[in-house]
Amino acid sequence: MAGLVLLSSCGKKEESKTTGWKYNDVKWGGFEKAPDYKGQEAGPNLVLVEGGTFTMGVTEEDVTYEWNNMPRRVTVSSFYMDETEVANIDYREYLYWLGRVFGEAYPEVERDALPDTLVWREELAFNEPYVETYFRHPAYDNYPVVGVNWKQANDYSKWRTDRVNEGILIKEGILNSNPEQKNEDNFNTGAYLAGQYEGSVRKNKKDFKTGGERPVRFEDGLLMPSYRLPTEAEWEYAALALQGLQTSPKDELIAERRLYPWNGNSMRERKRNKNQGTMLANFKRGRGDYMGMAGRLNDAGSITVEVDANMPNDFGLYNMAGNVSEWTLDVYRPLTGSSLRDVENHDLNPYRGGDFKTRVLDEDGKEVQKDSLGRIRYRYVTDEEVAGRQNYNRAKVYDYLDGDKDSEVLYAYGKSTLINDKSRVIKGGSWADRAYWLVPGTRRFRNEDDADRSLGFRCAMTRTGSPSGNKMKNKSKFKRKRRKK
Repeated sequence: MAGLVLLSSCGKKEESKTTGWKYNDVKWGGFEKAPDYKGQEAGPNLVLVEGGTFTMGVTEEDVTYEWNNMPRRVTVSSFYMDETEVANIDYREYLYWLGRVFGEAYPEVERDALPDTLVWREELAFNEPYVETYFRHPAYDNYPVVGVNWKQANDYSKWRTDRVNEGILIKEGILNSNPEQKNEDNFNTGAYLAGQYEGSVRKNKKDFKTGGERPVRFEDGLLMPSYRLPTEAEWEYAALALQGLQTSPKDELIAERRLYPWNGNSMRERKRNKNQGTMLANFKRGRGDYMGMAGRLNDAGSITVEVDANMPNDFGLYNMAGNVSEWTLDVYRPLTGSSLRDVENHDLNPYRGGDFKTRVLDEDGKEVQKDSLGRIRYRYVTDEEVAGRQNYNRAKVYDYLDGDKDSEVLYAYGKSTLINDKSRVIKGGSWADRAYWLVPGTRRFRNEDDADRSLGFRCAMTRTGSPSGNKMKNKSKFKRKRRKK
């Protein structure tokens, strides 16, 4: 009898709690609900960073007197962060794919993605060997890629999204591996979901509407959200990893501040263990001292070190201080937040740099044909389209309340300032910086078209669903239980 009950319960289809209609049943209209969805999995090299509130900004003496990151309380939603910086081998894999797919018809695509290896040159230094070896030689495979500008880092993130999602469909037995993709006939997540790419199909999912088969849809929850650069708030929150300072998992008390991504104000490991006295980051200790003395090297890096060198912070992230500075998504402005008088309205996931886009649609409301590189076409939203909305009424908000007509602030680029709408925030110190820049609250900027030998990046991804991971359902303990029939 127990076996019969078990079999009958397993075969029973789930039904709507509000209509009683059965899900995933052709006879009941075929409305689908992902039956096996257990939550978003972490993508390759990603670590879940559980969100929360923290004091964003410089919390120590501002020795540069720039006052460009005043402390304020914000909340960051949970997200995923790359465990390590993107390495040379990772970026070379990207270039190889671009050459294989676009090399014959569109060689400029690979050429535009090449890192600037000439960033190693300097007038009074012999760095020419790095020009030839740092990016290509296998000795530097696991070292952070440098010479990549902000635009190139974003393009890499988009490419990575497509390769990860294509890999998921191959491993799930939905698509066959197809290394013969060329030009516009390549897997793009947006094009696949829009029905403009089919690929080499192995076995599609069952379609409960028709009884046949269909491609994977967004609602199945099988494909990953987009890889992207982290926002400045996300980067700073992940670097501090304040969960390591909690006095008890049962309360919200954090007893002290954190200056670096580790405890204390020392650049060396202070715990009495085998690592006591070792350097915790790769940085420039003093004038002319990049790695210490022979026989007793401190951080063992005259330039960069491997991306998984040094100890990770309490989120499990490596080199969130030192090694290379890193790009973030944000447009740089001296006044952090939206503005000092408006910051309270933007204290959840603060970010500056919105340029709202929408897909290009035809007269029937469907996506127009993808472009020559196989990507869905987007356009910028216009001010006319958002007029009258209450949540936002401007289509491009790079200079919102700081450089626009409403702020009475003018950034005369090239005359009185180097700040413009292409200035992007970089975070974290590098192998060429003093310890001050290793404080997560410090911030600088570079033009999005620029590259540097001390500047790299890592990717992030939005977390969907429960903020604490798939094991936590995020339900209130006071939630009233549904009455059983």
